[in-house]
Amino acid sequence: HTHRVSKDLSMHAFAMASLCRICSLVVVLQLLHVYSLGIYGFKHQTGKDNVTSPTNGKPFPWNKMRLPGMVVPIQYDLCVHPNLTTVHFTGLERIEIFVREHTRFIILHSKGLEITSAVLLPKDDLGSSKPGKQLQVLEHPAHEQIALQAPEVLTAGQRYLVVIEFHARLADGFDGFYKSTYKARDGETRIIATTDFEPTSARMAFPCFDEPSFKANFAITIRRERKHIALSNMPKIKTIELEGGLLEDHFDVTVKMSTYLVAYIVCDFKSVQATTSSGIKLSIYASPDKWSQTHYALEAAVKLLEFYEKYFDISFPLPKLDLVAIPDFQSGAMENWGLITYRETSLLYDPKTSSAFDKLWVTRVIGHELAHQWFGNLVTMEWWNDIWLNEGFARFMELVSVSATYSELQIEDYFLNVCFGAISRDSLNSSHPISNPAETPTQIKEMFDTVSYDKGACILKMLQDFLSEAVFQKGIIHYLKKYSYRNAKNDDLWNSMANTCSESDFSSGNFCYTFSHMGKLTEIEEMMNTWTLQKGIPLVLVKCEGNTLRLRQERFLKGVFEEDPEWANLQSRYFWHIPLTYVTSSSNTVHRHILKTKTDTLELEGEVAWVKFNVDMNGYYIVHYEGNGWDNIIKLLDQNHTLFSHKDRVNLIHNAFQLVSAGRLSLDTALDLTRYLRRESSNVVLLQGLGYLEMFYHMMERRNISDVTENLKRYILQHFKPVIDKQTWSDEGSVSDRMLRSALLELACELQYPRCIQKANELFSKWMGSGGTLNLPADVLKTVYSVGAQSIAGWNYLLKQYSLSMSGAEKNKILYALTTSRHCEKLTKLIELGMEGEVIKTQDLAALLNAIARNPEGQGLAWNFVRKNWNNLLKKFELASFSIRTIIVGTTSRFSSKDKLEEVKHFFKSLEDQGSELKITEVVLETITKNIRWLKRNLNSLRNWLLNNL
Repeated sequence: HTHRVSKDLSMHAFAMASLCRICSLVVVLQLLHVYSLGIYGFKHQTGKDNVTSPTNGKPFPWNKMRLPGMVVPIQYDLCVHPNLTTVHFTGLERIEIFVREHTRFIILHSKGLEITSAVLLPKDDLGSSKPGKQLQVLEHPAHEQIALQAPEVLTAGQRYLVVIEFHARLADGFDGFYKSTYKARDGETRIIATTDFEPTSARMAFPCFDEPSFKANFAITIRRERKHIALSNMPKIKTIELEGGLLEDHFDVTVKMSTYLVAYIVCDFKSVQATTSSGIKLSIYASPDKWSQTHYALEAAVKLLEFYEKYFDISFPLPKLDLVAIPDFQSGAMENWGLITYRETSLLYDPKTSSAFDKLWVTRVIGHELAHQWFGNLVTMEWWNDIWLNEGFARFMELVSVSATYSELQIEDYFLNVCFGAISRDSLNSSHPISNPAETPTQIKEMFDTVSYDKGACILKMLQDFLSEAVFQKGIIHYLKKYSYRNAKNDDLWNSMANTCSESDFSSGNFCYTFSHMGKLTEIEEMMNTWTLQKGIPLVLVKCEGNTLRLRQERFLKGVFEEDPEWANLQSRYFWHIPLTYVTSSSNTVHRHILKTKTDTLELEGEVAWVKFNVDMNGYYIVHYEGNGWDNIIKLLDQNHTLFSHKDRVNLIHNAFQLVSAGRLSLDTALDLTRYLRRESSNVVLLQGLGYLEMFYHMMERRNISDVTENLKRYILQHFKPVIDKQTWSDEGSVSDRMLRSALLELACELQYPRCIQKANELFSKWMGSGGTLNLPADVLKTVYSVGAQSIAGWNYLLKQYSLSMSGAEKNKILYALTTSRHCEKLTKLIELGMEGEVIKTQDLAALLNAIARNPEGQGLAWNFVRKNWNNLLKKFELASFSIRTIIVGTTSRFSSKDKLEEVKHFFKSLEDQGSELKITEVVLETITKNIRWLKRNLNSLRNWLLNNL
């Protein structure tokens, strides 16, 4: 019941609110007039004279990046007043702390805040007239820490109140308490103030113990003008009118949570609302002109929240949940408890301009963020090295929740791509273990990557398949209930999974599942540690000898071959416990075998014509069929491809081309495998096969290898002509039909297929003629715009429409189309607009540079721009931010020549010399090296195969 008690305490502080111009919390400070500090009315003190940093005198009393555990926060009462005219904010907070060990210092985080006063009050002296004690503020900017030095020792076992006044500018970037702007339909630019704290930016908004394990309750109060509204994690309990017309909104006290989940927004948005079957009030907020695009998100959020409450068997613990579309937002969304913030394109859905893919994206992101309300918010990782416990789970739960609530979106097929993305990164030596040390803010930000999200999700999928859905679900319910409002580590999850008995099972005499049938309880932890504590992905080599299968495992690496001198070293000490699954020609039963050793044998029963491992790609490993294994598979696909499920066919195509990159399979063999695709009926399989051909086409085009480029184009247009011609220019059919249509028409027009170009031009002219009012089918918009953008007049018209459009989904498609122009001056213009941040928002700059670099005419342009403007880019984005990493990878990783590799190395070396060290640079250098080796090894094979197959 601490929740109740702390709430009553804060009521005491609010009792005299109306007497006081400053935030109500300061009533506690009625006694402090003894300092002539003029706290009253938020006067801005410079406060410089009482601040000593480690550089100017007093040594800082703590030398570690992580905070000591001597003092812990119990509750923060925080009052914030953002002034949207001066773009400045003032804050006053009262932190109730508990002292665990005697200390003279309170060490906490603060970054970029001007602290004007810090006062200590004994917890039990609230009512007395004893003055508080002034705390001296010491700063350690390199660690983003401050030390509050008390005049005497704080006693262990006691509670105190620390009252801090501070102010700062609203940040310009996307972290902390920052300003965001949007243009209304009437052309007026409006400002809002919003927060984004994960992982380490709460300290930019208020001084705090900014680490995930320092969970506390938060009572938040926001001041605003009448024309705005304020939102925070909890429902508003009252509004007080202050002198001068300002309003002060008081929000209920939160549950116990980490600082990175605190959120508050001051804006003028409109909302749609609904109530879930369990009584939670759900709202979607957006800027007034975009209100009409909020309805789909509301429907999806209600369905998904109701699903999760049932699936996790734990009620959503807050009375309300708001989802807000923020005009300037760096990532896709942020799961703040009760107040989830989104990039507009991740939440808003416009039936006129949002494609099938856009709908899947919005649904997935809502599913992801709602999963976090349990995984991450209710149970939080102990430290950022295990961020995958948040992100891997949320990515995996997208699959579980969306397939249960929106089966028509066919997310299971899409999920295969999630694992392909993870494998692509994890098959490089520059990958890292899922659970990986991270100490500095830069290292922590770098943990938010495809390994934590996508590999995390894929090994959970493998574990679910291994345990069965029911046992897996019981395990995670056990984990969530056991660690609610607490922090957990890797091992805690495996222990919950391995022993799914909860206390209530014993008391109620229910049947409860443990691993006794599989041997020891430790087995699951032992197995999963091989997937989380070492990097990389295994390769399973299968050799058929009569009815005996000889199996061995190796580490799968791309761009490094057996004959290389470093091969042995990169292989040593790597090995996994692999839960293998396989089907054979003689039965559809899924057979299971755990491969725990380097080599093993399996005896098959009866005559078997073929065997296929990694059924439906539920496992995270690559399979190589040695001897004539692949030739047999090619024959089988030619004779009757439906022998294998559609997911198995995708998996075979993927594995074959991965094995080419690892020097295990000839390119001819992999290409032969795709020949049957003209008879393929599954859209997802077709797109997988085509994807590789398209990738080779772009690689050849970028390197200007014109004969192969031309022949690849001819081969694709001949071989896939029937399925291309079958596509209608509409939004009809299943989601998978619609996605196939978008991808095929885009490719056909890019390859200059006359029928495609003609139809797109015709639609573009009609659209342009209608003044942009004609509704074109959303699934073909990107293609129509891209073809239209090839003429100067069309490009100029699109740019004008871009600046007027109120649909983020449409803007994305127009912007992509603009980047396909072959005119360098047009591409340069886009980069200039992206840097200005008015017409093209800064949040879209990374995607813009990536798209321009994809264009053969734009690749050199984008790369040279990044080299020349690196420091300007760092003024817009934090060093390890998602945006900077996208810019680096997007503008360099498609290179495939030695001279470009040297250029990139030279640039990265100069960054290192400036102290900007990033892990992603290793990934890029390894990727370019792999591309160079791939070309050298396979260019002639590709050339000859095309000549033989045209």
